Amino acid sequence: MKGHEEKLMKIFWLRPPFKRHSPTWASFNKALCSSYSLLPFFVFFLLIVAVLIFTGQVDLGNYVSYSYIRTSRENSIEGLDCAAWNYTKSCPITYPVRREPSADPPPTCPDYFRWIHEDLRHWRRSGVTNEMVEKARETAHFRLTILDGKVYVENFRQSIQTRALFTAWGIAQLVRTYPGRLPDLELMFDCDDRPVVEAERFPLPDSAPPPVFRYCSDWRSLDIVFPDWSFWGWAETNIKPWRSVLKDIKEGNKKIKWEDREPYAYWKGNPDVCPWRADLMKCNATPQTDWNTRLYNWIAESQHGYKQSNLGNQCTHRYKIYIEGWAWSVSEKYIFACDSPVLLMTLRWYDFFIRGMVPQHHYWPVRDDDKCRSLKFAVEWGNNHAKMAKSIGEAGSRFIHEDLKMEYVYDYMFHLLNEYGKLMKYKPSVPDGAVELCPESVACAARGIWREFMEESLEKGPSESDPCTMQPPYRPQEIQAFNDGKIKRTKQVEDRENRYWDTQDEEAGMISKLF
Repeated sequence: MKGHEEKLMKIFWLRPPFKRHSPTWASFNKALCSSYSLLPFFVFFLLIVAVLIFTGQVDLGNYVSYSYIRTSRENSIEGLDCAAWNYTKSCPITYPVRREPSADPPPTCPDYFRWIHEDLRHWRRSGVTNEMVEKARETAHFRLTILDGKVYVENFRQSIQTRALFTAWGIAQLVRTYPGRLPDLELMFDCDDRPVVEAERFPLPDSAPPPVFRYCSDWRSLDIVFPDWSFWGWAETNIKPWRSVLKDIKEGNKKIKWEDREPYAYWKGNPDVCPWRADLMKCNATPQTDWNTRLYNWIAESQHGYKQSNLGNQCTHRYKIYIEGWAWSVSEKYIFACDSPVLLMTLRWYDFFIRGMVPQHHYWPVRDDDKCRSLKFAVEWGNNHAKMAKSIGEAGSRFIHEDLKMEYVYDYMFHLLNEYGKLMKYKPSVPDGAVELCPESVACAARGIWREFMEESLEKGPSESDPCTMQPPYRPQEIQAFNDGKIKRTKQVEDRENRYWDTQDEEAGMISKLF
């Protein structure tokens, strides 16, 4: 399947634009000019055909089905016109138009949407200029251009696996959900893991940092966070699109009541991507020491195509561990959805939603510099305070199932792009190397599990409701109070943990004196 994966990444991104001055165009012009002498005969022929059709002597129905390249049932996608795409290589001109606003008032967006204002604050004064956007190209994988309601993508380089492809697919679904409602804009998207726009290089309000969109950022960077590709499926690991995953996990939560789950902290992942994950594996249970953890390396699953990676079957332990990888980890949202308290290692990076979650309410903070002891205490505390531990698990899971449902993912994208569009100081144009983005231009060429996930995550048409209403920006004092509250709650846990281990050490010392 690797060859097809590479083909997928190339066929959409690298299709050359049609050039008016290409050799093919010149040959066509030459042939057309030499055919003018046949024009009278051609007109006469059309008149004869018209008469035969009008008199009923010729039935067009017998011939019209051959106007397009035939597409077998297994190659068709319900809701898309792949036959026309295969024939014309052009996006349909009959796409749904903008729907009239709903009479019903939309809901208020979840609080984490307010971070959109903060992420774009660095361009409020200067706006976004063409020079800034071109500067962002240095690390970008593709350029996204929206002009007069149409979307275009210019590819610069291949991303890891099919990240760029499925990110573009997600944007195509956003346009399908809210057609005609995105402003003219231009942006650069970097599909790698770690942020690149260092805040210290742009300390002043008019420092003009490049606006780089990516999946995560940190407190030292100015990268603009955007939902990651896996919301539309992570084909390489056999993880389905988000709507399907949420449904599977919701059913999985019903299989074993929280009280009846294994009373340990569970983690499964790749420990080889960074030192802190390798360090986590030292906390696994041994015959000598049990840190109340059950940790698994998923490399064995990768060798079997991740066929056992059904996330709905992994809600079997009372506690789930979240630890970052080389940067933030896609696994975060899946781990939180299980109704089990998440033991969250100290974060270095943030994605678009985690900033809305609060320690001791949505998760239990765990020290990154003393993992094993911190994990053991967390599980001990939870098992001894089952009612409170269960409520933390339910609050974190409810946040994911309700505030991170797919409708809100699209609404976040919608508001982020609209707010960004307001900052544009120039009218973008379609780059020479860009191709128009629509579901057909991506999905009709796909095969295998990539095609399957695109069919599964295809939005059927315009949303029947309007996007949620975003709240105003945080005031500086609100952000300060919010972060101070998080720090306070985290320190409360650390104080409990310190007292626990002080008591354990004292008891161990007394026992050693007896013997």
